[in-house]
Amino acid sequence: MSRRRLALIGAGAIGRMHVERARSHAQCAIVAIADPSPQAESFARDQGLRWFADYRSMLDDVRPEGAIVATPNATHADVGLDCIARGVPVLMEKPVADTVEQARQLNDAALGARVPLLVGHHRRHNPILRRARDIVQSGRLGKPVTATALATFYKPDAYFDIEWRRRQGGGPVLINLIHDIDMMRFLLGDIVDVQALTSNAVRGFEVEDTAAVILRFANGALGTLAVSDCAASPWNWDLAAGEAAHYPRQQVNTHFVSGTDASLTLPQLDVWEYRGGKGWHEPLTHERTTPHSGDPYAEQLRHFAAVIAGAETPVCSGEDAARTLAATFAVHRAAAAGARVAPAL
Repeated sequence: MSRRRLALIGAGAIGRMHVERARSHAQCAIVAIADPSPQAESFARDQGLRWFADYRSMLDDVRPEGAIVATPNATHADVGLDCIARGVPVLMEKPVADTVEQARQLNDAALGARVPLLVGHHRRHNPILRRARDIVQSGRLGKPVTATALATFYKPDAYFDIEWRRRQGGGPVLINLIHDIDMMRFLLGDIVDVQALTSNAVRGFEVEDTAAVILRFANGALGTLAVSDCAASPWNWDLAAGEAAHYPRQQVNTHFVSGTDASLTLPQLDVWEYRGGKGWHEPLTHERTTPHSGDPYAEQLRHFAAVIAGAETPVCSGEDAARTLAATFAVHRAAAAGARVAPAL
C-alpha cells in the first residue's frame, strides 16, 4: 500500500519530531514543509523535502493527502480552517486551538465539510494508557471513586529564556497539565466541576509554576492533580512512561485510579484487588500487566493514515479536544475566582 503524502505546517521541535517518525513509517511520508523561518528552510533541504514560506501556497501546490499542523497555538484555528477549506484532513497538535470558541469553530467546519480532524493528544495512542482504559471500561475496578495524577518535574533555568514562557499562558497548566487532564477524561469521562489553586512563589514570574486541582467527573468520581515545573521529582508521565528517549526513565507510578472493587496505577499497570473477603483487614492481591511497548507518535501517524482512508474514526476528535481544553482553562478560572467552576463549553 502506498504511503499517505503528508505536509507539515510548522517546523519547530514537535514538527521536526513528526518528520523523524515519518521518515521510516510504513503508512505515511512527509513530502513538504511550510514554515517561513530560515532554520526551517535549512531543515527541509537537509531532509530532502520541498520547502514553502507560506502554507497556503504549499497546500495549493503540493495537494497533500493530509496536513500536520504544529504552529503556535494562536494560529491553529486559522491554519486548520484553511486546510479544511481545501479538503485536506488535519492532524492538529494540542491544544486544538487557542480558545474554546475557536476549537468549536474548527470542529464545526470539519464536521460540515466532512473533512477529518484528529487532535494530537498523543498519550491516547500509548499502549499503556489504552490498556488502562480497557481495564477501567471492563468494570474490573467497580464504580470509580478517586483518581490522582502527579505532573511534577524541574525545568532548567534556560527554558525560561524565551519570554512567552514567563507570561500568562506559558506555564505548566496549559503546556503540561492539559495532557494529564486529557488522560483523566480518556479514562473516566467528562469533567463537570473544577477547583484550583495556583502559585508562582518559587520563580516569581507572571505565570504559575505550581498548581493543585480538584476535579469532579460526571460519573461521580473525584480527582486530584498536582503540577509543578520547579519540583525535583520523578513523578511525571514523561519520566515514568518511557515515551521519549531524551528523558531518563524512572520506575515509578504517576497516575492512580481507585474503584469500589479494585485500584489501578499507571504507567506500571498495577491492579490491587481483594480475591476473598473485602475489607481493610483482608489481604490485597497485586497483579501487574505489561503491555507491548510502542511509540505513541508512530501509532498516531498510523491512525491518521487510517482516519484519512475512512477506516478509523479519530481517537481524539475536535469535540473531544475542545472538552479537554475547556477543562484546562477552568483550572485558571477556578484559581482566579477562588471558587468551583464548570468547564465553559
